[in-house]
Amino acid sequence: MCAKQRHNYKNLKIWKLGLEITNDISDVLLDFPKHERYDLSSQISRCSVSMPSNIAEGSSRTDKSFSHFLDIALGSSFELGTQLLVAKHRQYLNNEALKKLEDKIEEFQRMTMGFQNSLA
Repeated sequence: MCAKQRHNYKNLKIWKLGLEITNDISDVLLDFPKHERYDLSSQISRCSVSMPSNIAEGSSRTDKSFSHFLDIALGSSFELGTQLLVAKHRQYLNNEALKKLEDKIEEFQRMTMGFQNSLA
């Protein structure tokens, strides 16, 4: 890719999947207890939103810089996975919901790492 050309994040499968995960998380959080609104729910929401947001922001940069933003998106995805395990332990999520989200997050991670390797 030439130095002036940038990625259109809306065409990237990783951005679309990240946005899908963010929306799934938003739906799941509706069932969390109200007392978690400013703690675990807020943290889960912020890191899920961070995934597609960092892809969008990084897409306007050079490939080297974009790779850094992809690292941040990946970090947020691993953080999200951990927070979902905490939510499961607190019985805010059932096994089925956790498995569905974990599967999507793992797919996001594989796809993002593959895309990142193609930038090098």
